Amino acid sequence: MNILVLNGSPKGEYSITLQTVRYLEKCNPAHQFEVLHVGQRIKAMERDFSPALEAVERADVLLFAYPVYTFIAPSQLHRWIELLKASGVSLEGKYATQITTSKHFYDVTAHRYIQDNCQDMGLRYVRGLSADMDDLLQEKGRKDAQAFFEYVCWCVNSGVYEPARQSAYVPAHRPVTVLPQGGAQKQGDVVIVTDCEAENAQLDAMIARFRAALPYQTRVVNIREYPFIGGCLGCFHCAVSGKCVYKDGFDEFLRGSIQTAQAIVYAFTIRDHSMGAAFKLYDDRQFCNGHRTVTMGMPFAYLISGDYSREQNLQMIVEARAQVGGNFLAGVATDEQNPDMEIDQLAAALDYALKNRYVPPQNFFGVGGMKVFRDLIWIMQGMMKADHRFYKAHGQYDFPQKQWPTMLKMYLVGALLSSPKIKAKMGNAMNEGMLAPYKKVLDSAEKEGK
Repeated sequence: MNILVLNGSPKGEYSITLQTVRYLEKCNPAHQFEVLHVGQRIKAMERDFSPALEAVERADVLLFAYPVYTFIAPSQLHRWIELLKASGVSLEGKYATQITTSKHFYDVTAHRYIQDNCQDMGLRYVRGLSADMDDLLQEKGRKDAQAFFEYVCWCVNSGVYEPARQSAYVPAHRPVTVLPQGGAQKQGDVVIVTDCEAENAQLDAMIARFRAALPYQTRVVNIREYPFIGGCLGCFHCAVSGKCVYKDGFDEFLRGSIQTAQAIVYAFTIRDHSMGAAFKLYDDRQFCNGHRTVTMGMPFAYLISGDYSREQNLQMIVEARAQVGGNFLAGVATDEQNPDMEIDQLAAALDYALKNRYVPPQNFFGVGGMKVFRDLIWIMQGMMKADHRFYKAHGQYDFPQKQWPTMLKMYLVGALLSSPKIKAKMGNAMNEGMLAPYKKVLDSAEKEGK
């Protein structure tokens, strides 16, 4: 087979993910591997996409290889997919799959993003390989990689691939009624971060209505107007100091103009099953904050134009971003059904969250995600010093082995349950004992209620 490797890492040949591809190339000399460094050379490809198209047309299989950045693929690969779709090239009959390396922090959403876009273009998608960054250094990891490649070969030879679940769909945007801004002076500071283009009247109207409905002073930051030099390079220059290697000042702008607000509202039109390449660049560049949840306690909200109800993967990303960061997701208003009502309700919910400082506890998305980060930063504390200091200061090293009293209690309960005689005599005493602390809370609440 002719396999075109789409290396989405901005590090090019220094990509850890690419080493797995190189390993497969050496183990399978009968196949031809061609590498396109789309992450490193995206600027050149924006100027002239024809060499990339020629490589795509030669390929039997497109192999996306990239590190997971902020729930999905790096922004450079996002942009490349936009260019590929815009080219109009026919990919019918070709196969596609992917290899990622990460610490498994939302690798599922990254894989689904690539799958959805591959199926948009008529590619026959084969489930990819999600590897740990260190897997190739272990015998099991090398066996897993080779087994994956053999499976891909079998799928191509047998005509087996994942069925496309989502047909092409163009949402019917509902009109938005823009409210008058009113004369009363508003207080507070809510920032609306958007990538709204000048001709996008629909999203612009959604933003305008929300600003009128929200009883707080708002300001709009359009990231398309920011002079970004480029996307995140994954260089870890910011790991110790928190200072980005780029000299475009985005790290200072982020901390001084966006993260100082009382709440952040994101406004965008769905592109390629995501927030689009421009927003992904913005998200990736926030790695100057490392893995630190610097906005925890701040409410988030979303204004989304597009078929959001059909974008299950994007829905997961939107919720998980808030959960991992310790932010209350005040809601999502779209223009699918009744945008006026949804926007007004979103403004009311955000108002409530700000007035009452409402921050509910994390669900699985947040708890699970932060445990991945907790273990990662603990191991890498010597390099990621800024993250380590933050995690220590905020009690995020909540390792279970520290909970010795609870563990000893469980040993005692386990010993009692191991004896059939004692277990028979206990009857309902165990359940009553488990509820005893809760009864104290209820009794206390009853007294306070009186």
